[in-house]
Amino acid sequence: MNLRPFGPTAALVSVIALTSACRLDMHVQPRENPLSRSDFFADQRSARPIVEGTVARGQLHEDTYFYTGKIGSNPGDVMPFPVTKDVLERGRERYNIYCAPCHSRVGDGNGYIPSRGFSRMPPSYHIARLQKAPLGYFFDVMTNGFGIMPDYASQISPEDRWKIVAYIRALQLSQNATTADVPVGQKVPSEAPRFREPGSGATLPELAPETKAMKEETK
Repeated sequence: MNLRPFGPTAALVSVIALTSACRLDMHVQPRENPLSRSDFFADQRSARPIVEGTVARGQLHEDTYFYTGKIGSNPGDVMPFPVTKDVLERGRERYNIYCAPCHSRVGDGNGYIPSRGFSRMPPSYHIARLQKAPLGYFFDVMTNGFGIMPDYASQISPEDRWKIVAYIRALQLSQNATTADVPVGQKVPSEAPRFREPGSGATLPELAPETKAMKEETK
């Protein structure tokens, strides 16, 4: 029987057979446990400091005014986006959740928490000082807190903080409105709503349908 050498094929098969048993599992990879000691670095810390200038994903914050409410070191007095009905409705919703418990729904400072013995009543938004305050001032207070008021930066996004600012300004206007500020025929203050059902602690009140007679009364 004539035996011929396998040549390159035999060599390749041999290499594959020998190397298939060599592996390094991930659970035995060369690594350091978090915050462990390492003799490799001079400070003996395995965790290395972040490279200077590193920015976390989604945290670039290039628009300084949008994220601080300040122009330089002073609060600005302009909204960073147009104020629409949707903006005010969102601002009212967030305000009623986060701000109304202390500041009240009309912004006079007589919220639920102060009425239960809180050590210091928040100021009314309708005093002269806060009526003249720039918009960026309210944004900065929500972002960084003021006095005994904590910051709400972690609870309320920057965009929603601005929407609350817009709603606060609307509250200030509403509490000091004159007939020149409202459509022709509308009364100041507005007519109290009429209810079909006043509601209970478990149900919301139900508004009565507007009739022709009611429309005539408002004219």
